[in-house]
Amino acid sequence: MASFKLQSGFDFQDAGKEVLQVECAGLAQLDRYIDTNFTRACEAIKDCAGKVVVMGIGKSGHIGRKIAATFASTGTSSFFVHPAEASHGDLGMVTEKDIVFVISNSGESNEILALIPVFKRQKNLLICMTKNPASTIGKAADIHLCIQVPQEACPLRLAPTTSTTATLVMGDALAVALLKARGFTSEDFALSHPGGVLGRRLLLRVDDMMHSGDEIPHVKPEASLRDALVEITRKNLGMTAICSHAMRISGIFTDGDLRRVFDLGIDLNNAKIIDLMTPGGVRVNPSTLAVDALNLMQQRHITALLVADGDQLLGVVHMHDMFLAGVV
Repeated sequence: MASFKLQSGFDFQDAGKEVLQVECAGLAQLDRYIDTNFTRACEAIKDCAGKVVVMGIGKSGHIGRKIAATFASTGTSSFFVHPAEASHGDLGMVTEKDIVFVISNSGESNEILALIPVFKRQKNLLICMTKNPASTIGKAADIHLCIQVPQEACPLRLAPTTSTTATLVMGDALAVALLKARGFTSEDFALSHPGGVLGRRLLLRVDDMMHSGDEIPHVKPEASLRDALVEITRKNLGMTAICSHAMRISGIFTDGDLRRVFDLGIDLNNAKIIDLMTPGGVRVNPSTLAVDALNLMQQRHITALLVADGDQLLGVVHMHDMFLAGVV
């Protein structure tokens, strides 16, 4: 790699800000290309019976991979194929039901030009994104999306900068427009992200993590305060439910309630839990999303929730369970 001498007093901040200004100016003009061709592209992708096969080479290929990934995670089946690999067998991934989505800033990429006759013969709908609708690829397209920008941020006007940003943004515009048109929900999004934090936050429900059966801390209404404290200690959730027959909820008693009992000077040896409990208790149903249960805990400044069907106690979920499940 060549070694260059740094200019004396060079201002990196000014250079960085200039890049932002140039790229923002380019993006500010991009909305003029959100036109009838944009609508046609969205409608074609929405109605596609196959997948959207994204192709590009060089910097356009890197942007293409991101666009394909964004499509796939927002409800549009899509994958990226490298044009050079396509010429050596990967073209077999493309079926006649697929839409081919080509990215080429110049519209003259040889690796893509070599593939266009195959797409035409297979009758694939061809959506192309270039800066020049009169380019070879632009003219071959069934639908052309223009990504022309006034100038690159690179002072040599050589390194793709503003143009790649514009391409990325146009891809996002397509993906989000399609997401909205389909009524794509946060639950749909989570289904394609089950292994990450987003998936855990959006898919995990209270009944996936609650303590149930013998793990539920509970005592009967006639139990003494002492009995309740033993149960709280034994189950280690910082609380106990007070339940009548068949686990019908009467109330709840927590570590915080115990501190208040001390302040009141109550006779701990003779006190009955029914006289000290908080009637009812904050509860959620088993199908409640874990993230919603967490929000409720934070709003009420509590660390545990009763999980119930009406007054029927089914389980208990604790803030610690949220941490262990990665919801927090």
